[in-house]
Amino acid sequence: MKTCKAPDPNPRRPGLTLPPGACDAHCHVFGPAAAFPYAEDRSYTPPDAPVEDLRRVHAAIGVSRAVIVQASCHGTDNRAMLDAIARSGGAYRGVAIVDGGISDAALEALHQGGIRGVRFNFVQHLGGTPDLDVFDRVLDRIAPLGWHVVLHLDAGDILTHAGRIARIRVPFVIDHMGRVQAKHGLEQEPFRRLLELMRNPLAWVKICGPERVSSAGAPFHDAVPFARRLAEAAPERTLWGTDFPHPNIAGDMPNDGDLVDLLALAVEDEALRHRILVDNPDRLYWAE
Repeated sequence: MKTCKAPDPNPRRPGLTLPPGACDAHCHVFGPAAAFPYAEDRSYTPPDAPVEDLRRVHAAIGVSRAVIVQASCHGTDNRAMLDAIARSGGAYRGVAIVDGGISDAALEALHQGGIRGVRFNFVQHLGGTPDLDVFDRVLDRIAPLGWHVVLHLDAGDILTHAGRIARIRVPFVIDHMGRVQAKHGLEQEPFRRLLELMRNPLAWVKICGPERVSSAGAPFHDAVPFARRLAEAAPERTLWGTDFPHPNIAGDMPNDGDLVDLLALAVEDEALRHRILVDNPDRLYWAE
């Protein structure tokens, strides 16, 4: 079982000052394992990154709200995330991982705990395509709650699962710019199809994870044109996040302060940045 590298412990203060209410719409809490054990069938083991670490990073970079996304290392045990949300005073929301047998009462309890969506992993290193019958059933179940689904895909999955994605009837969010690879350029088929997908009024995208898109390594500037194009394609349905504490990074570990300044390169217009950092998360995660 792979052990993940630890995040950079010293986030730099970014040059860009984030607006009040700025939201990190993709981050994680891991453990601590003594209180919230990792799933036995996990594909990787992260170092503990409890909510106190997340708060410290956010204080350093100027983030005031966050969406915690359940990661596969905790499986369907969402307790670490729910604990962090409960301790946030309303500043955090969450995206859960659930199984097909979850009850209506359990879904309602998650909603009351601040969950506003579910996540499905399609990426190969996390097990590949999930049970699609479960996928369909869960999406039917979350619709009455007003939730959305987060799709963690490899770039090729945008093509492989295009038909199923087109049939989704709840809002859906593409993680990490679809994990397209910068070395294949802006005209690569997966990215062209992702841009086309953003015409769907249900489609959202996160311009996060430049370290997963970059082929050049730090400071990941080759990922900037992809983020810029996506923000221009769907300014009202684009989100940003750090992906702290950056699990499963094989190459250069990003510094979270530098990621804020990378956003400034990708989205130069202040009004558009405000939309991505404040207004769009409001609509998806805090609208009641």
